[in-house]
Amino acid sequence: MTRQTFFYLLVLLVFSSCSIDSEISSLKISPVLIDSNINIRAIEIKNNKVYSATSNGSILYFDIDKSDVISEINYEIENDSIVPNFRSLALTENDVFAMSIGDPALLYKNGNVVYKETHPKVFYDSIEFWNDNEGIAVGDYTDNCISVIITRDGGESWNKLDCSVFSNIKDSEGFFAASDTNISIIDNYTWIASGGINSRVYFSKDKGRSWQIFSTPILQGESTTGIFSIDFYDKNNGYAIGGDYTKPEIDSLNKIITRDGGKTWKTIADNNNPGYRSCVQYFPNSNGKKLLAVGFNGIDYSSDSGHSWKHFSDDGYYTVRFLNDTVAYAAGNGKISRLIFK
Repeated sequence: MTRQTFFYLLVLLVFSSCSIDSEISSLKISPVLIDSNINIRAIEIKNNKVYSATSNGSILYFDIDKSDVISEINYEIENDSIVPNFRSLALTENDVFAMSIGDPALLYKNGNVVYKETHPKVFYDSIEFWNDNEGIAVGDYTDNCISVIITRDGGESWNKLDCSVFSNIKDSEGFFAASDTNISIIDNYTWIASGGINSRVYFSKDKGRSWQIFSTPILQGESTTGIFSIDFYDKNNGYAIGGDYTKPEIDSLNKIITRDGGKTWKTIADNNNPGYRSCVQYFPNSNGKKLLAVGFNGIDYSSDSGHSWKHFSDDGYYTVRFLNDTVAYAAGNGKISRLIFK
């Protein structure tokens, strides 16, 4: 190796290290969409476009370079008396999927219904895709187990998993449709976080064909408690957040961390802010060090894998997604904002 090559590699290593370890000291919030008539709990970013699904049945999108131009995806009307309340949204390379809560559950692909389920207790909470062909959606407890549907044909058809694939099923286990982040996927690995009376993590290493279930120490036991959001940086390191949305000031037992792929969890940052939050996400390219949490009580940031947190803003949001390691988009009650970290 020549001295010039060695010097180049050394400089590259130093700058890469600085990029990972550089501290974020400020946050700029720039409103993109303000509309008091909508509530947004599902947002995704793909190919420099930001998509959102709303409580009043709208599926909106805009280009990050033309955020003043908001477009809407039209979809077929299943019933004139039903306005879909969308809480779940997923994107593949060419398709947009949105799913409504309540009865009937309606799953749309590019505006067309590809799955419908009727049941007094049906309530789907989150949807994600492993790739362009295979995806998964999860919902609350009906007919003796949680609801999980899977597609293997690009979302054209969906099949509900039989309860026999899950062991140790518990009553009153469901999910929170708070931020569309009940599911985290890394390659073929999948983690699903439940909440309520029982709050556990469902894990599959083969894209939903087999499952293990792991207990967690997060606050649980009431219908308003448990994990509200889960995210994994890689196959080993994950973080989950939640608490009790009726008592958002409680900041103990509401944040948990795993280092072994979700098999074991421990509470972290107990008796320290933040309290209840509805969404947590790792910063890209942060080596699992940087985390962002949002909720209706504000925005918080961690630079040490969630051991401590800094409160950035009281501005409330339900959910957030990253464009890159310095820009994210957050959605909430009547708004979408661009978050710029410096």
